Amino acid sequence: MNEPIQWIGSRPTGLQITAIVFVGTIGILILGVQPIVLAALLAEQHITLTQLGHAASVELLSMGLTAALAGAALPPRRLRAIAMAASLLLAYGNWQTIFATGETVTALRALTGAAGGLLIWVTSCMIARSSAPDRWAGIYLTVQTLAQFILATVMSAWAETGASMEFGLLAVLGLICAPAALLLPSAFAPLPKTAGQGSFAPPSPRGFAALAVAFLVMMFIVSIWVYYDPLARHAGLTAKISDQAVSISLACQVLGGIAATVLAGRLRWYPVFVVCALVDFGLVTLLGSHPPALVFLADAAVYGFIWLFILPFLVPMAIEADPSRRSAVLVTGVGLLGGSLGPTIVAMIISPEDMTGALWLGGACLLLSLLIATALRFTHERSSLQVNVDPHNT
Repeated sequence: MNEPIQWIGSRPTGLQITAIVFVGTIGILILGVQPIVLAALLAEQHITLTQLGHAASVELLSMGLTAALAGAALPPRRLRAIAMAASLLLAYGNWQTIFATGETVTALRALTGAAGGLLIWVTSCMIARSSAPDRWAGIYLTVQTLAQFILATVMSAWAETGASMEFGLLAVLGLICAPAALLLPSAFAPLPKTAGQGSFAPPSPRGFAALAVAFLVMMFIVSIWVYYDPLARHAGLTAKISDQAVSISLACQVLGGIAATVLAGRLRWYPVFVVCALVDFGLVTLLGSHPPALVFLADAAVYGFIWLFILPFLVPMAIEADPSRRSAVLVTGVGLLGGSLGPTIVAMIISPEDMTGALWLGGACLLLSLLIATALRFTHERSSLQVNVDPHNT
């Protein structure tokens, strides 16, 4: 697993890498502020509690499905045109959400999810082709979460302006992303393939197993994350506490991403996964005990740290399972698919009086992901690849 690896194709310039990370960050901004913006729509009676779950799930489903399908089948060409079109579509969908009600909100969130998925795909392509995928994944996750934290802080401070300000701000950021797309490289080099395969080569069976781990981990995370506000109220806490929990969690996510970036290449993915999973089991148990405000905030802080700390290590897990890196480029998209399914299932098994279904579902997903990751770690498979690398860009 620890063999030196190189960039596949030419290494992008510093300015191009900045643009790549920027567009991917704008594409996934909504993930960090969903509890705030959807709670605003709920408070203003644009949507019901059930429709909140629909909107959250459909947006992430559309985002993850688009990113995954693009990673599997879309040639990494015409990146500038694709990213510019996606940015404008993202701005339009966010602006129209201000005026929507009911399931129209869900339809618009599907539109913005697809646009965001294309922007995420651009960044995922670079990460999978880099010489240090775990480090670049950590950098991307840290930058996106810092942006989400700043945005959530601004939204919480201006909460009285409601959903119109929040979605208007998201629309403006989409417009800013459009000219940034012009700084992207025009294309990325093709990924390596197993000898004898055609132009379309799906991940290996072990690669699919690694993607199942990413799917389940994000399903666990988002099943609980989207319902932080109802979980707080179920514990007898105020909306102010739940908003603070989101902001604190995002701040600690930044710290978790920084820690993962610094430690990338020094820690093996499997021990990290096991320790993080055990801590998360404890956090879920604590949330189910109706904790007081300070304990709830502390739980959110550790939850956020673990979230961003564990995700970059899923990339070397996917590369170990599938050295072609075809699975690695799909990790983010497939993870978002898992995140989208979680709130949908939770919406069917909870009520305003009982939120424990979210915790049970999350715990089950986490346990299953740990079992699959363990099976991957202690089994091995040989493969024969045709690799296109640039030996001058290590």
